[in-house]
Amino acid sequence: MKHFFISLRFVIILFISGMISGEESKKPNILFIAIDDLNDWVGFLDGHPQALTPNMDRLAKRGRNFTNAHCVVPVCTCSRVSVMSGISPVTHGSYEIGPRYEELPALKSAPTIQRFFKDNGYYTLSGGKVLHHGFGGRLSKDIDRDLGRKRSPKPKKPMSRPLKWSSAWDWGAYPENDAQMADIQLAENAAKALKEDFQKPFFMSVGFFRPHVPLLVPPRWFELYDANKITLPKNPKADIADLPKNFLTINDYAVAPTHAQVVESGNQRSLTHAYLASVSFVDHCVGMVLDALENSSYADNTIIVLWSDHGFHLGEKQHWAKRTLWEESTRVPLLFAGPGIQPDKPCLESVSLLDLYPTLVELCELPENVQLQGVSLTPQLKDPSAIRARPVLSSSYSGNHSVRTRSWRLISYEDGAKELYDHRSDPDEFNNLADNVAYRDKIKDLEKWLPKEAAPEHKTKSERSRKR
Repeated sequence: MKHFFISLRFVIILFISGMISGEESKKPNILFIAIDDLNDWVGFLDGHPQALTPNMDRLAKRGRNFTNAHCVVPVCTCSRVSVMSGISPVTHGSYEIGPRYEELPALKSAPTIQRFFKDNGYYTLSGGKVLHHGFGGRLSKDIDRDLGRKRSPKPKKPMSRPLKWSSAWDWGAYPENDAQMADIQLAENAAKALKEDFQKPFFMSVGFFRPHVPLLVPPRWFELYDANKITLPKNPKADIADLPKNFLTINDYAVAPTHAQVVESGNQRSLTHAYLASVSFVDHCVGMVLDALENSSYADNTIIVLWSDHGFHLGEKQHWAKRTLWEESTRVPLLFAGPGIQPDKPCLESVSLLDLYPTLVELCELPENVQLQGVSLTPQLKDPSAIRARPVLSSSYSGNHSVRTRSWRLISYEDGAKELYDHRSDPDEFNNLADNVAYRDKIKDLEKWLPKEAAPEHKTKSERSRKR
């Protein structure tokens, strides 16, 4: 009789375990694709008339395209820290290149999205640039498997850049073939992993480096575009005449060349060409992973999220790179596709990258994470016309903030200067309305969304204290 009860108990345990395992297997998998420095120069956002991105375009047709998505900080490190923690920079205090996630006191008890999913039954994989500094130190336990984080080869000598420019700002057809590129190798590793039989639902993070500088990709991607026929961004001379002085210095702490340097060196067209080539290259890498998923057993039960950490200027407003609070810096591609997400109209509501974490938690029916500061996008995934209760707040360094609604952008600088743009009539943000008395009420209305308090920059020696 004793042996009977022991056997019965064992059967019950196995039955319960099977139920739990079955429940886990029903959870959707997550394919989390991050792209570095990708602005709206993709086909599905119409950011550039010649951009060739067939793979991301087909993903956009499969799911929800958030056409008015924005980063919370237009810089790699802090944008990614915010996405992975679900916590705003005005709380954690990271506005620049550094510090690491684990160095921020405000995030001491905040699990990365990878850790949260792991703690709730998911198998986590990550490769490439997901967090700016990778998953090291205490964050190494957030990832069950590393898919690799290599760097692409660089030429021994500068290819195109003037010698006085930063070594990061080089461009050209290099190396000879795709196989030498780190992003290709990452895509291959992700594709191989998707052939495996996972016993748990997985959360796979894949972070591609291009089109981040240096803009070095193999020749065939440059050959997609005729350099002599490339359309350059709109940049009327009078565009910056109505802007406050603060905008002139907001990028003085970075390594990017000034617009004057680019123009004087005669490199605007070739740099634009290199950026487009890099965009098409990374689109190919995305396609490799999507193809692998579609040919796998996980095709029907995987939620795909594709996003970029921030935008990128290529001469607009006489500016290069990022860090500004204009549309070119804050607007990013954001796509959701997978089970329960019907191909439909794009969503025009302003949404934040801070919303990714709570959205995936809700889609996967995981326990609530009360630390998250974003708002789930599930209403907009069901109905793209669903109204958002709040606009997007973006910050560049401490004290500079942008409020972006569906139709308006207000920029408020630390010295009190302001910019106001009506995107219904001025999508390029050419006409600053901040000094027009007719818009005082609109400014007051948008100012209600500015932070009452904001964490100061965490770094003891900030980028702004360094000399260029």
